[in-house]
Amino acid sequence: MPAGKVMKILLLCTGNTCRSPMAEGLFKELLKEKELYVQVVSAGLFALDGGMASPQAITAMGEKGIDISKHRARQVTKDLVEESDLILSMTSEHKKRLLTIIPEAKKKVFTLKEFGQGEPLDIKDPFGQPVEVYKESAKEIEGALKGVIRRLMETR
Repeated sequence: MPAGKVMKILLLCTGNTCRSPMAEGLFKELLKEKELYVQVVSAGLFALDGGMASPQAITAMGEKGIDISKHRARQVTKDLVEESDLILSMTSEHKKRLLTIIPEAKKKVFTLKEFGQGEPLDIKDPFGQPVEVYKESAKEIEGALKGVIRRLMETR
């Protein structure tokens, strides 16, 4: 990454209403304290453009002082993939599916836990579950994101 260039990181899940919006909100909050020039966006493989974040995701993030109520879902596009420097999916299935559609992205697509913690594990899907399950997912996401930030700090 050339000096002064802003790195664009895409967070990817299924519908862009639960995990990836929480990850986007958490990542932006965690980056506030760092001197990293990163643009964070999120999208879904099967997102309905314009959909709101789930009420449980909004509540879970709100309890952490992060407002994702204005988030609107968006479908991942080839352009979005091409303009992203790093793509972090919530599951290995998301990664696999994206690479089926856009195989040339292989070198920049990882699962969040794979890149952040060196573990090929998935972030559990809280979709439709009580807010407590969303909080558990948020905790998982936050741990992996802290690993991503550590890794980015080491390579800058």
